[in-house]
Amino acid sequence: MKYNIKNIAAILLVLLVGITSCDVDRLPETQLSDPAFWRNENDLKLASNYLYTYLPSIPVTSDVWSDDAFGTSANSISDGTRIAPATDGNYNNAYSLIRAANNIIEKAPRAIENGVDPQVVDRYLAEAKFFRAWAYFRLVKRYGDVPLILTTLSEDAEELYAPAALRAEVLEVVYDDLDEGAQYLPAPSELASGDYGRLTNTAALAFKSRVALFEGTRAKYHGYGDPEFHLTLAKEAAEACMNAGEHALLNVYFDIFQYEGEGPGNKENILVKQYGVNVSESIVSHTTQRTLETGAANPTKALADAYLMEDGLPTDKSPLYATPESILEVFENRDPRMLDTFFKEGDEYIGTQPVFNVPNLSFQRTGFANRRYANLTDWQNSRSYIDYTIIRYAEVLLNYAEATYELNGNITDEELNSSINLLRQRAGVAQISNSFVNANGLDMLEEIRRERRVELALEGFRYWDLIRWKTAEDILPRTVLGNYYFDEYGTDVTPNVNEDNIIVLQEAENRSFDPDRDYLWPLPINELGLNPALEQNPNW
Repeated sequence: MKYNIKNIAAILLVLLVGITSCDVDRLPETQLSDPAFWRNENDLKLASNYLYTYLPSIPVTSDVWSDDAFGTSANSISDGTRIAPATDGNYNNAYSLIRAANNIIEKAPRAIENGVDPQVVDRYLAEAKFFRAWAYFRLVKRYGDVPLILTTLSEDAEELYAPAALRAEVLEVVYDDLDEGAQYLPAPSELASGDYGRLTNTAALAFKSRVALFEGTRAKYHGYGDPEFHLTLAKEAAEACMNAGEHALLNVYFDIFQYEGEGPGNKENILVKQYGVNVSESIVSHTTQRTLETGAANPTKALADAYLMEDGLPTDKSPLYATPESILEVFENRDPRMLDTFFKEGDEYIGTQPVFNVPNLSFQRTGFANRRYANLTDWQNSRSYIDYTIIRYAEVLLNYAEATYELNGNITDEELNSSINLLRQRAGVAQISNSFVNANGLDMLEEIRRERRVELALEGFRYWDLIRWKTAEDILPRTVLGNYYFDEYGTDVTPNVNEDNIIVLQEAENRSFDPDRDYLWPLPINELGLNPALEQNPNW
């Protein structure tokens, strides 16, 4: 059932209460070392279920770090004003997950001695290694070099005071762990009916393509390491996932973020965080729509301008585009994914306003409203059970296209047709080809990146794309703009506007990005105190 993993995992929390330490792997053995455990497949499954509790929640507000969204106030990551924190859950929680995964990796083989099939043990070892890879990638993309801990450690272990490992060493472990996942995890079609939501071999391949594309492009544009090595891995992993025959795009883009997109029937789903089940059986829920309704992540003009016209051309080249004179005209002849992502007049909305009309500038300060996970019934219940697709097949297609271009400096029409054009076909946007790009004075790499931006809009990717492309230093310091200020908005709230009557959220003079500092995050101050061998990232 939908909530199977989380329901069982709740039982295991009793055994694992000690694995929530804020310190890096600083607790003694937990009750999982009890000889009575690790005796059968159910024990292995219980232990692995705990790892699933670390799957990320819907990234409701992380896009305000980028130029795609703005909240009700400025964000310190986006505008360059943050300082090094005393503690950071992104750091501490990752090591808690790593410890839990290491514990399983060390102890699961004991089950073989008790007659468990080695192939069964290999599956749960692969699950643990996937989660370890997941945690280490989250660390590396934020902090760069980090401590590499591959065993459970005692309170006084010397490894707790070792310096950070180089990012290349950490990523080598990540790739090895994901390769084991691709080898030993079942295919989606091989999952038992009650196991939907568990890891599969295509999840390992898809995630490997994400990791390798990030590192390959980051290495290329930041000038270090071996970009070709990582980009080759990214392309190969994406291609293997595509050739597996297990996945396809859901027919309707909007349904990806609705109940219609849930379950194994949606072959676009690769890795899903499940919420469930309903108000009567409220195992775990979220309030994404309520949070977005009050302005937590409002789309910006920069995101709006990224959407093509239906003819496949950007607004500054398409004859279909005219300067809008009303809010609805902003959406005319645009990529339909824009209409699925932004609220517009006539959309079903909330209990106190069943039909959407005009964004409320008190909350939706950009003049645009975020439509993700909108559901009237959920709003009325103040909770939602719509699943969060953490990895979906569309991303794999985009990873493949980008890695191909970055490796070769070009991409064939056949490769476009097997990747980006599948997304455009679903969306109802003119397809792209090399002749189309050349005839219209477009840049192929820019169009590949644009496709990624709009297909994955407001799903938490944009900030990290700016980081790996080394474009954050150019884009993030720009003035943040919203929609045109139309009369329809009324006069209850009068925003700042520029000479073109466009809403201004934050001026460029109040934003900054230091390329010698901000491409890495600061290590938590408390962790530096616990381990003197750790060094703070440059200029923090």
